[in-house]
Amino acid sequence: MTQHQILTPRTTAADRPGRRRSLVHAALAVTTAAGLGITAAGVAGATGTGAAATTPTCSVSGLSASFGQQLAGGMNHQGVVLKLKNVGARTCLLRGYPGLGLENGTHRTLHSTTHWGDTWYAKSPAKSTLSLAPGRSAEAVVAWTHANTGTSDAVHAAYLQVTPPAATSHKTLKFPQWVDHGDLHVTALAYRIPVNG
Repeated sequence: MTQHQILTPRTTAADRPGRRRSLVHAALAVTTAAGLGITAAGVAGATGTGAAATTPTCSVSGLSASFGQQLAGGMNHQGVVLKLKNVGARTCLLRGYPGLGLENGTHRTLHSTTHWGDTWYAKSPAKSTLSLAPGRSAEAVVAWTHANTGTSDAVHAAYLQVTPPAATSHKTLKFPQWVDHGDLHVTALAYRIPVNG
């Protein structure tokens, strides 16, 4: 076990203030170096072989995005099951909610707001880390209301931007929909989400 000593030099007439400061600084340097050595060793031990074996977060390029089941309902509600599939060569992780956005026919970003949580069609599962082996998918349920051209603040979209959790870029899917106020609701990702309707 490493022991640390605090050196307190005696005060004598021969001691100069500069000499005392040098001794104190030397003692602190030894103590600090010992502490850093222990810390570095601890980090190396914790991450030495584990770092190479860590499963990465799914990248945008390693995922495909597609729509699954189309969902309809009363009171102008509409929805769809969104699927993210691992098309890469190794297992990767996803956790949380996808980001969403709307684009027009020329891919200009339109006003929209994404709400995370329960939707008209499904209760949002708790956030959990999903391990996607190559070829495996995760899904989320997207929902909105639409009144077509009858509402002045309805957004007429042509495409949906889908940003996977922890990503800074997105996939784009055809989405020719009217969306009231640009409001989109989406659940957290899960392997499977039961839907109503």
